[in-house]
Amino acid sequence: MKVQPSDSAQRRLYKYNRSVPTPEQYAEIWDIEKNWVVARAEKFEAEAPRFDTRTEFAQALRERLDEEEANPSDGEQWLAEEATLDQFKVVVSEFAVDGLVESQSHLGIIRRLPSRSRMAVLRVLIDEFGCGNDDLEHSAIYAKLMTELGLPTDLEYYADRVEDTSFAYVNLFHWLADRSPDPEYFLGAYSYFESSVLYAFKPYAAASKRLGIENDKYYNEHLYIDSFHSRQMKESIRLLGTEREVDLAKVWTGVELTSQAVAEATEAAIEKAKAS
Repeated sequence: MKVQPSDSAQRRLYKYNRSVPTPEQYAEIWDIEKNWVVARAEKFEAEAPRFDTRTEFAQALRERLDEEEANPSDGEQWLAEEATLDQFKVVVSEFAVDGLVESQSHLGIIRRLPSRSRMAVLRVLIDEFGCGNDDLEHSAIYAKLMTELGLPTDLEYYADRVEDTSFAYVNLFHWLADRSPDPEYFLGAYSYFESSVLYAFKPYAAASKRLGIENDKYYNEHLYIDSFHSRQMKESIRLLGTEREVDLAKVWTGVELTSQAVAEATEAAIEKAKAS
């Protein structure tokens, strides 16, 4: 595996997000995010459709999801149908910086939402953390997959090796949950993510089955439970609207940010696997 340069901004940001940063490091966090995700968010928000109702937003999101589901990338089709076991290991390794800490980057949003909206998000997070069962926590399920594949489960091993797009995939949610100006960005992002996983993980599940991987629960679990999660995230947006006006342009910006980050991380991981 290629080792990232020690001065990679996304790599440093990932490590800062999982530590107690010094004042100087916290200033760097803001600087990195200003030139990356804040700039992207401003562009997407300026170009966002002007929705008059949540129904209009929901329809636009449904159309986006349907279009993506109907048009999987060549890389995703290759993963499902052609990737060797060693190539699949590369993809699993690239997403280890997320899979081994799944949903920890989301926790900051809880304190930023009113009660009923917060509870809808919390119901999703409770599932992500295995409902208190260590063996069912999604990060533990990912670790079992990696163990079967003969891969290390030490997070720091991957934090020194994966592509910047893999770090950005996680760093985005730290910004959305902790430092975005309004919680709408997170709600749009997570609503998109929990809905898109219902088709985005199908190539991974297909590859696991084709390659005879036994610990494929990580992918199949998401294909099952995320229909419930998708409904809960839509409900969270609705419930926020019972407390105050929801800025749907910011919700849509979260959709765009996450769609882009997921696509970039997936493409980079698959290209890395093909070249291995």
